[in-house]
Amino acid sequence: MDQTINSASEYAIETDHLDIYYGSFRAVKETTLQIEQKKITAIIGPSGCGKSTVLRSFNRMNDFIPGAHVEGKILFHGENIYDPSVDPVMVRKHIGMVFQKPNPFPKSIYDNIAWGAKVNHYSGSINDLVESTLCQAALWDEVKDELQKPALSLSGGQQQRLCIARALAVTPEIILMDEPCSALDPIATLKIEDLMRELSKQYTIIIVTHNMQQAGRASDYTAFFTMDHDRAGKMVEYGDTRQIFTNPRHKETEDYISGRFG
Repeated sequence: MDQTINSASEYAIETDHLDIYYGSFRAVKETTLQIEQKKITAIIGPSGCGKSTVLRSFNRMNDFIPGAHVEGKILFHGENIYDPSVDPVMVRKHIGMVFQKPNPFPKSIYDNIAWGAKVNHYSGSINDLVESTLCQAALWDEVKDELQKPALSLSGGQQQRLCIARALAVTPEIILMDEPCSALDPIATLKIEDLMRELSKQYTIIIVTHNMQQAGRASDYTAFFTMDHDRAGKMVEYGDTRQIFTNPRHKETEDYISGRFG
């Protein structure tokens, strides 16, 4: 997987009969899914249904968990990212991730952005990159006079926007967000949602959320997962968010969205 690939697929990423295992336990089963380009897709479902496991599989973050492995395919630009010839580091360059709790490096605001660019041998102006990504993350006006300030001194919402800027600095195509607002207050949450909507004009965003209101407000498409009788996660329904929330095709989906279970 090189850095100049052109997509032959109309989708940002696709799964084909994806099974994800932790050792002998099948955590996610038989998931076939097509993620639309430059849209926001929410993955919802009760705790333990494999939402984050699926999300982490999109950029091979599960590789760091001993015993984790996949069967089936995840296609990015028509190439299976789990093919032995594919470099997972390059996968993560194209498919970035923002975690549940803000995790800025214990460095300055400036160095949080500059570090990834330097590691990836960025040839342009680091100063311009820092400014442009902080602008994209709607943080520049708040920190432009304090770039040498420790990132850990920022508020939780600012730290999360900094982590989004850090992900943008390595020019990904897809941004994965694993419950990015769960540790934030309502005002910071709305800022992140507004930011996601703006970023989706340029990037594909896939978000895991427990917040039904957030999924309904912020996403274009929604995938609903639940647990099978063997406790494996399975996708029940996937479609346009408005349709999922107003006219779901499956009773399980309706019960979850209405709060009857989960």
